[in-house]
Amino acid sequence: MEPLMSPGTIEIDRKQKINGNLYYALMKGDKKRVAELCQKIQDHALHVITVNDDTVLHMATYAKEASLVENLLDELPSHHLDKLTRQNGVGNTILHETATSNHTVAIADKLLKRAPGLLGMRNHNGETALFRAARYGKTDMFNFLAAKVSGYDESGLQFYVQRSDKTTILHMAILSLHFDLAYRIALDYTHLIGQKDADGMTGLQLLSCNPSAFKLEPEEGFINLAKSYGSSAWREKVQKQKQLHRSVVELAKFLVRKDTSWELTYSSIDQSKPKIHKYGEKGGQERQEVHLSNKILDKEESLGETPLILATKSGCVEIVEEILKLYPQAVEHIDDEGRNVLHVAIKYRQRKIFELVKGMDVPMKRLTRKIDGDGNSILHTVGRKRKDFVSDEKMEGPAFLLQEELLWFERVKEVTPSHFMNHQNNMKLTAEGYFITANSELRNLAKEWLKTTAEGCSVVAVLIATVAFAAAYTVPGGPNQSTGVPVLVNKPFFVVFTVTDVLSLTFALTSVVTFLSILTSPFRFKDFKHTLPNKLMVGFTFLFLSVAMMMVAFGATIILMIYSKESWTKITLYAVSFIPVGIFALSYFPLYPSLSKTYNLLQKIPFIKHIPAIPWISFKCCRVETTDTHFP
Repeated sequence: MEPLMSPGTIEIDRKQKINGNLYYALMKGDKKRVAELCQKIQDHALHVITVNDDTVLHMATYAKEASLVENLLDELPSHHLDKLTRQNGVGNTILHETATSNHTVAIADKLLKRAPGLLGMRNHNGETALFRAARYGKTDMFNFLAAKVSGYDESGLQFYVQRSDKTTILHMAILSLHFDLAYRIALDYTHLIGQKDADGMTGLQLLSCNPSAFKLEPEEGFINLAKSYGSSAWREKVQKQKQLHRSVVELAKFLVRKDTSWELTYSSIDQSKPKIHKYGEKGGQERQEVHLSNKILDKEESLGETPLILATKSGCVEIVEEILKLYPQAVEHIDDEGRNVLHVAIKYRQRKIFELVKGMDVPMKRLTRKIDGDGNSILHTVGRKRKDFVSDEKMEGPAFLLQEELLWFERVKEVTPSHFMNHQNNMKLTAEGYFITANSELRNLAKEWLKTTAEGCSVVAVLIATVAFAAAYTVPGGPNQSTGVPVLVNKPFFVVFTVTDVLSLTFALTSVVTFLSILTSPFRFKDFKHTLPNKLMVGFTFLFLSVAMMMVAFGATIILMIYSKESWTKITLYAVSFIPVGIFALSYFPLYPSLSKTYNLLQKIPFIKHIPAIPWISFKCCRVETTDTHFP
């Protein structure tokens, strides 16, 4: 059926009618109809049918109709072969479209036999068919086309492997996450490893900006296992992720060995002298002007950031490890702001890289004394957050973010030379003053968040305490009318009910007191490091213990009611009355794993390993710390 030929429609141009019928047949995959229509057209399969100047062969190739494309090529009259080089609106030839699939190698071979000039044609982006194959990661097609250009020397080959904006096939394969193909390109076209794109980036530098490629998704977990049970889709995804990780690591190791662009870094003026007073401003101004003169370079002379600095920023630990393993002297890199790898690792909160560099004893002594172009020591850098910094999504609450910042400050403080503690940067601020200024807003947010959380949890704890207190006077089964002794006192589950109800009341009141102590806190910076988070941890622990004991008491009550053959009306009322407690518990429970994770993180930090590992016996952690910090 041809919708454009239906009766009752307005007569349209014959050419547009033919184009519509061809397009409709291609969409439906009607190969026979497409072949019949092409026979009736002067240009056959090279007839332009879209507003983007695509021919029938363009569209058939784009639709992955390999057999149709072969048939159309076979039926194409010899006097039309010169039209095979037609380009569509974006400059793509039929070979460009063919290069985006591994299943059309035979078609590409047939096209090149009939029109060899297609191999060297570029689209409007300056991309050859070989470049397109690298962009889409089509290894079979890439190998076929690469063999066609293998006879050229390095200068002649450059036309095929680089587009007009200086991006090479190595850059493109890395940007498109086709790391297996990128590794093959790096092996066969070694001269591309050191070549830079329009932004001055080599392939290794681009790879250093992609930390997600080095991350493996969790392989286990209840949700993932539930999804994967009875299906191989999830397992295939994990295997694919593993293969991607292996490929990118292998590629990174090879590029690190071959890419020596790190040697082009330059050292800015040495600013290792601490400044602890306000005098000597002229000298400080002169140093700043010298630094600025170093930064104002010709665009052509700009060296960009080295792979080590870029990998440190993005957290590509594998690349940093490989660079420092092969070229340990590269740790001396200085970027155009006068920062070394230690400054960058601290600013971007790359703890693994920080520990890696910290283990290099001799260089560490030099790196810790360096001051950047703004007069910041490594301790000042703790207060310099990256603008696009996003914390761990699983870490809830600004109080924990501030705690992490304070602990990070203490960790860096341990390696900072003592004579740099009072060093002032160009803003006349010490590291501590700069940190306080930079985190004042976060402190206010943390204060409000802690108050809101403590108030909400106090309401929950008071509700549980009220229920537990009332349950103690309305015991299951009721009292004996003559003696007042509970009727079910001799039942085993009555003891369970009594003990758990008392514990629930005790734990609830303890959590109330803990949360009230948070509300009355002065909320100083040093309180957020240990005291307040630990109090919140203790309060939550007792709150959830009280909820757990309440649930046990509730279960014991139900069993006792059933044993005593009480009416189902009473049992239902007991169950309904417990719903609010359950809702409150479910509402606040997601925050508890976050607290636990934070607490476990603290155990890994050397200077606070003395903190007990069991949260509900860590009362001594709630004391106000006054000996290990100077924060107000």
